[in-house]
Amino acid sequence: MSIDQVSMINRAYWNNDGFDIIDCHNVKITRCKINSADDGICLKSYHPDANNDSIYIADCEVRSSASAIKFGTASWGGFKNITIDDIRVFDTFRSAIAIESVDGGHIENININNIIAKNTGNALFIRLGHRAGERPGTIKNISIKNMTVEIPFGRPDINYDLRGPEVDFFHNPFPSSITGIPGYYIEGIHLENIEITYPGRATKGMAYIPLNRLNQVPEHINKYPEFSMFGELPSWGFYIRHAKNIKLKNVKLKLTEPDYRPAIIMDDVKGESLEQLFFPLDKREQIIIVNN
Repeated sequence: MSIDQVSMINRAYWNNDGFDIIDCHNVKITRCKINSADDGICLKSYHPDANNDSIYIADCEVRSSASAIKFGTASWGGFKNITIDDIRVFDTFRSAIAIESVDGGHIENININNIIAKNTGNALFIRLGHRAGERPGTIKNISIKNMTVEIPFGRPDINYDLRGPEVDFFHNPFPSSITGIPGYYIEGIHLENIEITYPGRATKGMAYIPLNRLNQVPEHINKYPEFSMFGELPSWGFYIRHAKNIKLKNVKLKLTEPDYRPAIIMDDVKGESLEQLFFPLDKREQIIIVNN
């Protein structure tokens, strides 16, 4: 199936997605413009014995009051051999890219390239959980390259007529996150040529997780996956937990204003490779690695 040059406005109800691709093979979506109240382009899997395979999404523009490109939340069978290229995201409340397996599905061989996201609430959210299914699934072999994201301090979809649910607790700006669960690791994530500009302005008076209390970040193994699901997080750039073979190369993390937290926290991460990481000049001790 091929979908080309479709302009979609789907904002009649707050739960309306743009395109939903459900347990499909050999699908191409190209040169489309999506403006949706819920997720923009969403891959779902409702059957344990099925999956999405050989999907190509390219040269699309997405505006969403949820996430722009999302795998899940329904993730029973899984997703493999997916290519996403040249996506432009703007005025989007949640994540530019969200990759979620919480129902036992397997996600593998995902290639994402050339993502530009402006005025977007979160850059990247990768989550392996266990909401349903006999056992947790897997997330492995994910390549994300050439991604530029600008995150505002306030809500990026404030001018929408219909907006997704608010985050209902005090918090500082959220980092990108890659999180498995105890005993089940996300594996083989390769991030290269990534530039994310965060707003900063974090204050301990708003929320605070001290570094000697990282175990207070909840696991929420069976909770609905979302970039805000853990509450306040102790880093401003990346929070990575329960993961193996994570490679960050030529990653630039910028701040518009100061943030008291470290840029990256890795908790129970094995086999990390960190090359050419760039942080604001006035920040030291930006990478915290524990329990590895």
